Amino acid sequence: MNSVLKSTVLFSALASALPPHHHPHGPPGSAGSNKSKVILDNDWSTAGFIPYLQALKAGWDVLGIIGDTSNSWALTTTLHGLATLERGDLASCIPVYKGSDYPLLQTPKLFQTWEELHGDLPWQGAFLPENATAEAAGFDPTSGDPERVVRAAYKEGFPNTTYVEDVSAAEFLVQQVRKYPGEVSIYSGGALTNIALAVRMDSNFAKNAKELIIMGGYIDVNVLMTTGSVLLADLQSDINLIIDPEAAKIAFSAPWKNITFAGNVANQEFFTQDDLDELIKVPGPYTQLVHDYYEIFLPLWDETAAAIMLDPSSGFVKNSTEFYVDVDTSYASPMYGNIRAYQKALAPRAQDLRKVNYVLEVDGAELKRRVIEAIQYPPTCADL
Repeated sequence: MNSVLKSTVLFSALASALPPHHHPHGPPGSAGSNKSKVILDNDWSTAGFIPYLQALKAGWDVLGIIGDTSNSWALTTTLHGLATLERGDLASCIPVYKGSDYPLLQTPKLFQTWEELHGDLPWQGAFLPENATAEAAGFDPTSGDPERVVRAAYKEGFPNTTYVEDVSAAEFLVQQVRKYPGEVSIYSGGALTNIALAVRMDSNFAKNAKELIIMGGYIDVNVLMTTGSVLLADLQSDINLIIDPEAAKIAFSAPWKNITFAGNVANQEFFTQDDLDELIKVPGPYTQLVHDYYEIFLPLWDETAAAIMLDPSSGFVKNSTEFYVDVDTSYASPMYGNIRAYQKALAPRAQDLRKVNYVLEVDGAELKRRVIEAIQYPPTCADL
């Protein structure tokens, strides 16, 4: 039996034996709840936690959050997620799971070798070469040992509790979708590694989830990447997919009831300094943190994707389209990790590609209003 087949059999056997896991304080999704349910998988950071506040503000049950390897290593992003939950008195009712350290195939060395062949990406995320000077200055670790932790990077405070250690992120995803068939939205704001592992672990996982929401999937931006600054190129770079192209391919070809992409539209809106100054007029556990550390030269990427998930109505989503999507998984390609869109008549016949909903425009003013309100008025566990 080859190693790939062995892994598949092992995953299937493990998934079949999985007992339901209960967080010691109990996640919000109690039996009989009519609330919409979501699991958020993201590369959490000091000011990159707003999507779970948006979901809570909208009245959704956040069954748990997952830290993945994308902007930094999974351990680092998981601890950021935990630390920001603690800051708002939410860690006792929202469990945190650590995702896979490594993508399915990609490694820092392979990633950096690909750049030698095809040119540097404007942002390399977790696979930026290791930089001891940056870490000493309080930046999250990249490359090197994935278990490395830079405590000075936790401007929100280093967590006092721990993530769930006896259940992997992929197992948690499978368990919750089995527990609430047809009810759980899966939000992906980082790499697709954990979601792809769940797809392979349980062949019914995708079809029994409610939907998959993606932050990423830029289209027709290559010329734009050549015409301005490196920052402008960065804003068009699909690092969430490029970190793990094979996982993206697996996730996007799985039989979800609905797949929604916030790709180019995620670059639509930015916070201004006036927005941040307005934010801190309401004191709270998160307002000062966002005011001090949110980088206003970057768009509301994750927040846009979360807002689309929470309100896909035509009142908020102003324009969208549908097409079939594939992911370039050829290491020899300069488009490795990028998506390719097809109309039905021209879609590849040898593949079962999925039709996706691709959002083109949202109500920008309403997006910012909702995001600011979610940061200013977060619930605590006592409210859930």
